[in-house]
Amino acid sequence: MDLTGRVAVVTGAAVGIGRAIAQAVAAEGARTVVADVDATELARTAELIRADGREAIAVGADVTDADDIVRLIDAAGDEGIALLVNNAGGASTVTWPEADADHWGAMIDLNLRSAMLVTQLALPKLRGGVVVNTASTAALGFDEAASPEYAAAKAGLIRFTTTVRVPGVRVNGIAPDWIHTPRAEREKAAMTDAERANAADWIPMSDVCDQVLRFVRDDALTNQVVVLRPGEPPRTLS
Repeated sequence: MDLTGRVAVVTGAAVGIGRAIAQAVAAEGARTVVADVDATELARTAELIRADGREAIAVGADVTDADDIVRLIDAAGDEGIALLVNNAGGASTVTWPEADADHWGAMIDLNLRSAMLVTQLALPKLRGGVVVNTASTAALGFDEAASPEYAAAKAGLIRFTTTVRVPGVRVNGIAPDWIHTPRAEREKAAMTDAERANAADWIPMSDVCDQVLRFVRDDALTNQVVVLRPGEPPRTLS
């Protein structure tokens, strides 16, 4: 698919991965609609895209709220959505079992249910389009997870990605490890010397954006999830 003049919607686009993906698809010529709950940083994302001579619309939206999602989809216009990137997500410092049910349930809503709901409500405008879901390597394997609810939600997102069958819509996903973002830099700076010495390398942000664009460009790719780990080539789950 060629994104030139087409509409791309990116959620969780205020900072980090979402901002980088939004800039990458805008550079491909997409008319980019960016969404996030952080209105200030979201406006900055739109400004950066416009500074490159591209078109961007910023929509303040909570993707766990159906009414906000409808507003977001309406902002995309009537011509259809060529690309939907479900990137909104995140974890909390208070996790199961210390977190109460409402708190950890909200994390599952943000990391799994929101992607399912945004995709569902966007389907009428997605015919012929592609969906890319952002999961995480936290969903893989049997190691201890700092946030069990985050890991479980991302595992569910991977399974959702690989099982969806909607005629005319391709659904794919990425499962990245630690990505080089300003937040990752702050996290590394807060580590002890010993922790920093044992910390894994970062994944370049360009690797993440390249995989998203690969899913866009190759019309044969659907129901695939690519794992990105530092120092390793991209690997498709099977």
